Amino acid sequence: MAVHSEAIIHECAIVYEGARIGAFTRIWHWTHVCEGAVIGEKCSLGQNVFVGNKVQIGNNVKVQNNVSVYDNVTPEDGVFCGPSAMFTNVLNPRSAVSRKNEYRDTLVERGATLGANCTIVCGTRIGHFAFIGAGAVVNRPVKPFGLMVGVPARQVGWMSAHGDRVELPLLGHGEWRCPHTGDLYKLQGDQAAARSSQA
Repeated sequence: MAVHSEAIIHECAIVYEGARIGAFTRIWHWTHVCEGAVIGEKCSLGQNVFVGNKVQIGNNVKVQNNVSVYDNVTPEDGVFCGPSAMFTNVLNPRSAVSRKNEYRDTLVERGATLGANCTIVCGTRIGHFAFIGAGAVVNRPVKPFGLMVGVPARQVGWMSAHGDRVELPLLGHGEWRCPHTGDLYKLQGDQAAARSSQA
């Protein structure tokens, strides 16, 4: 087990030999980390979290209570998984049919937020700094900075990297400056992009 000496693992947690855990990562009560998992630095895995074998979690990721990060799910740096957010990895599961060779990759890009009790259907790509509302069911790709709500989830706007609603239309052209960071957000067609005020 390659656990950094400055990682904190609660005595109730189960971390199998072979798992890799970075510095200053905290793993709380009754969490289960499989042997092939790779967890970055400064992460927090809350109570009753499960992390599968074929999972690579970036740095500064927060996985709240009761989240299962199954094989083939990749949360990049800075991702927030709200309480009881749900991932899947098989599109058409049957108890009597083994489909371990049919797992679909799910990528949650850097800085994205997954709200409490949302469901991310396997094979989906969540764009960087996207924001998935509580209880939403995501079954299609999400654009960077996209704000998604509902069942099935639909895009209703944009969110800044800071976590503010961006005042831009869903289509067309326009720009908006974040009052907290000064970052400029520009809309080109159906895509939003950010340029740091520090650049």
